[in-house]
Amino acid sequence: RGEVVHQVVDRPLQDQIPIAFGSVATGPRSVQWRSDEAAQLVWVEALDGGDGGAEAEWRDRVFTLDAPFGGEPAELITLAQRFGGTMWGDGELAFVVSWWWANRNLRVWHVHPDSRDTEPRIVDERSFQDRYADPGQPMMHRGEYGRQVILTADGGQTIFLRGDGASPEGDRPFLDAWNLATDEKERLFRSEAPYYEYVVELLGADDRRVLTRRESQTEPPNYFERVLDPDRAAIRQKTAFPDPTPQLEGIHKELITYERADGVPLSGTLYLPAGYDQDRDGPLPVLMWAYPNEFKSAQDAGQVTDSPYRFTRVGWWSPMLFLTRGYAVLDDPTMPIIGEGDEEPNDTFVEQLVANAQAAVDELVRRGVGDRDRMAIGGHSYGAFMTANLLAHSDLFRAGLPRSGAYNRTLTPFGFQAEERSLWEAPEVYFTMSPFMHADKIDEPMLLVHGDADNNSGTYPMQSERMYGALKGHGATVRLVMLPHESHGYRARESIMHLLWETDRWLEEFVANAEPRTLATGETGS
Repeated sequence: RGEVVHQVVDRPLQDQIPIAFGSVATGPRSVQWRSDEAAQLVWVEALDGGDGGAEAEWRDRVFTLDAPFGGEPAELITLAQRFGGTMWGDGELAFVVSWWWANRNLRVWHVHPDSRDTEPRIVDERSFQDRYADPGQPMMHRGEYGRQVILTADGGQTIFLRGDGASPEGDRPFLDAWNLATDEKERLFRSEAPYYEYVVELLGADDRRVLTRRESQTEPPNYFERVLDPDRAAIRQKTAFPDPTPQLEGIHKELITYERADGVPLSGTLYLPAGYDQDRDGPLPVLMWAYPNEFKSAQDAGQVTDSPYRFTRVGWWSPMLFLTRGYAVLDDPTMPIIGEGDEEPNDTFVEQLVANAQAAVDELVRRGVGDRDRMAIGGHSYGAFMTANLLAHSDLFRAGLPRSGAYNRTLTPFGFQAEERSLWEAPEVYFTMSPFMHADKIDEPMLLVHGDADNNSGTYPMQSERMYGALKGHGATVRLVMLPHESHGYRARESIMHLLWETDRWLEEFVANAEPRTLATGETGS
């Protein structure tokens, strides 16, 4: 009838939240309905004033309150880290997630919502960047009240965990059955070469029937029904979707691994054009497409992040389109920026970035598939920022393709990406990491592309406009393309087709048909 039943919180404008990572609003937040109850409110309140930079023994407390909301809230759990979410099952089963940015720590607690005398216990604790140790996420289903709850079997004793199965050989998705009473896990399914296959739904929890989505390098994704019981194991295909991009049929795809000069393991997915013969065709022009990531552990930074058996998908951003133009493509070569212990990753951002790119270039040259004198680097958003920095601080590439990037970090003075410190706390970091400040060092052709309606706070269109002005003022070869009405990503057919035309023209002129470079020593190469 439009009448207010209960006011949970009345919050003013939150313009005073501290800038430290992990800071939150004070008072009730993350308000939700408990998924397995008809009308029980759940919310979280900060115990540290909401300041992620303050020392505190306890950070958050989770409360519940039953309708009609006349009683006192009940405490579900008190956390020493920041609340990260809840997965509800029943009165004896729920998982509460907590995390802390500074050490990348993640904890998962098993709580008993209706038995508050039972102490919560940690069932998973690790770095949230450690993909190899990820035990997976509980399978969910639509419960009695129309909301997603944890799927159980065997009278509520067993739940099912679905995960990516990250490993040194690539992702191998899995499904485990976890007996909560005995704490034992049974592996019901694991993707096997030459396929990449993951469980979409449990069709029958007790009889172990699942719906999976399977693909390979040559077969597009399709859905299959599997019976996982070994005594009656069976698989039946349910869909027959055709290859949406037959133009890429016959391409070579390979997950490659190599090392940075300091021993950090790196990886990437190498694509070669259909019909390519190394002996006949020799080294190819190369397009690399990448995105840097920050880590607090070299061990986590070196983990493989893809599968060699996935079907090649093409989107508007996809560098794989240029396989049809005769380029080798190295997609997502890992670009870890590591700061262990008290060190911040960005203190050595430029040095690590160049070392990552150098290792990738050297590996392609060593394999004989990449021409050192005909390589381009590109990326979107923070990948564009990476691209401009690599052109400013190395001579590894002949051209750059940055899209919708930020180039002057003083325009994002209260932190950016994984940088917590402000401009005033670490001015040298902001200056060193800003390719705008090093525009005079960029002597490779750069194609800047940006949506003229980009509302992403770190990548306003002014970033590309000012970078273009700086490069042009120093006599660089640069072109600025502003896509009308586009935001941080591009949607219109006209925009995407024009983007591809611009990119193809740039690569053909400055990479594919580039003459070998001659260094001061008289040697060619970079």
